[in-house]
Amino acid sequence: MNNVKELLPIGSVIVLKEGTKKLMIFGLKQRDADTDVEYDYIGVIYPEGNIGTGGQFFFNHRDIEEVFFTGYKDEEHENFIDRLYAYYEGETISEIEKLEEMPEVDEDFQEYEEMPETDENTGENKE
Repeated sequence: MNNVKELLPIGSVIVLKEGTKKLMIFGLKQRDADTDVEYDYIGVIYPEGNIGTGGQFFFNHRDIEEVFFTGYKDEEHENFIDRLYAYYEGETISEIEKLEEMPEVDEDFQEYEEMPETDENTGENKE
């Protein structure tokens, strides 16, 4: 089952079922290098944060008992989740790349002019 659309964003603070300490999510869809098992999340204890690999915990969405804080979501996060969902649905790279739209250019945007070279001693323009 593809549960990617349910995943919490990084920065979310949760407690696991039968857990006693809060965790902050800092990664999604992570693979444990020792066991080659993929998990929905990797988290660190809250509020201490990353205290080394012994303080990092892999877990799945179904293991969460309570969400105390939901991390930041924006359009970039939603695009990432869409691409991740497509990947787990077996879409090819070219199909996934079609999901990445070029950002619209602001019509009022003006490029910055290149700064003129300045003399190191006086700070005056060399022109």
